[in-house]
Amino acid sequence: MGKQKRQPKKSLVVVVDDDESTRDTTKDLLASAGFRTATFASAEAFLNSPHPASAAALIADMRIPGMDGLALHLHLVTSGHPFPTILVTATPRRLRARALEAGALCYLAKPIAAEDLLAYVGIAIRARRKGTLAIKERSAVKPTS
Repeated sequence: MGKQKRQPKKSLVVVVDDDESTRDTTKDLLASAGFRTATFASAEAFLNSPHPASAAALIADMRIPGMDGLALHLHLVTSGHPFPTILVTATPRRLRARALEAGALCYLAKPIAAEDLLAYVGIAIRARRKGTLAIKERSAVKPTS
């Protein structure tokens, strides 16, 4: 028998959003693209899970009750678990500059085109594998929305 090729482990993408339908839709989209996903209704639920140390990318809503998406990103950075963060919001420009200055990979306005989200997740995964936060790659994808 020949040697079996080892399959690479699928990257884990974490979705934090208080809207259940958004979590489910995003999870389905990511699964269809071959990603493992874990979804959480709050930042606190995510932080109390085993995933902060193993996630490859984070998609977080900017306006979730309790700790918001930007505060979650900053907490992960200061606690030694920085990884590429995609912040999403229904209020497009309000905190965009602050989010990007804090090192978020991107700041996307809802509704988000599936191809845009998948493109940014791909950038995030590549950045995580390289050990960077992908700041230089922010302009690599031009959102369609």
